Amino acid sequence: MSEAVKTSSLTGVVSPMIPVLVCALAIFLLSGMDAAMKTLVIAVGVYNTVLWRGLLATAVAGAAWSAGSRSLPTIAVLRLHALRAMIVGIVLISFFWGLGRLPLAEAVGLSFVAPLIALLLAALLLGERVRREAIWASIAGIAGVAIIVSGQFGQASYSQDALLGTAAVLVSTVFYGYNLILARQQALVAKPVEIMFFQSLAVAIILGLAAPWLAVALPANLWLPLAGVTALSLAGQFLMSWSYARAEAQYLIPTEYSAFIWAIAFGWFFFDEAVTWTTLAGACLIVAGCLIAARANPKLAEPIEAAV
Repeated sequence: MSEAVKTSSLTGVVSPMIPVLVCALAIFLLSGMDAAMKTLVIAVGVYNTVLWRGLLATAVAGAAWSAGSRSLPTIAVLRLHALRAMIVGIVLISFFWGLGRLPLAEAVGLSFVAPLIALLLAALLLGERVRREAIWASIAGIAGVAIIVSGQFGQASYSQDALLGTAAVLVSTVFYGYNLILARQQALVAKPVEIMFFQSLAVAIILGLAAPWLAVALPANLWLPLAGVTALSLAGQFLMSWSYARAEAQYLIPTEYSAFIWAIAFGWFFFDEAVTWTTLAGACLIVAGCLIAARANPKLAEPIEAAV
């Protein structure tokens, strides 16, 4: 019996294409979540959108955690959950704040820089050797970002708000790079359902500290979209985890950049956003850099959609 057949029988996967297709479906769901989140951010602001989504996600993930075989995490694991929750909170606020001020495709294209940041942070924090591939990947990513930003200055409708949105998305990618490293550490000490619950709970608690000053009641007509956003997020994360448990990252990573195609489609359909040639060219360079990075370290070369 071949090794591929053994792996297939152990994981219950009949065809190696199934994890790829499931991963593509996860990306579609998470891309739809981004579009829906942009609508909510425009309606009630980024803080209230992330806060209410966090509370709803905590309730759903908590029910799933309570229904299964569970045990309370140790103090050390709780500290790790709390640390990653703080980082994720910064990622969510900065990314979705920027998303509310940029075309969907542009924000998603910029967010792909995160795996390159993760490679550099892995070298700094984990002592990993910086390979030649990582250097070329970083150069391609920086060039892609520069092209996208330069395109903003060339537009007649250019505004300082768009530049601030770009800066916010880039800040989110730096913190998300660190988030990827923490996620690897979390995966060694906790199960996915536990991670989802305690991370959602910690994010809700951290954001809730500012609720007396910033929180507003969500209008009744936005509860259904919020529920949809939460469902898309949890379903996408679950399908992504399922895929990565059954296929190597090097096979799944290329499919994940289909998020840019969905961002173009959703941006045009829901927000009447046109895509400039600079956004296309810059995103292609960034994706090329990420694919090069995947050769250097497939475990860290994953897009931002996986955890947001």
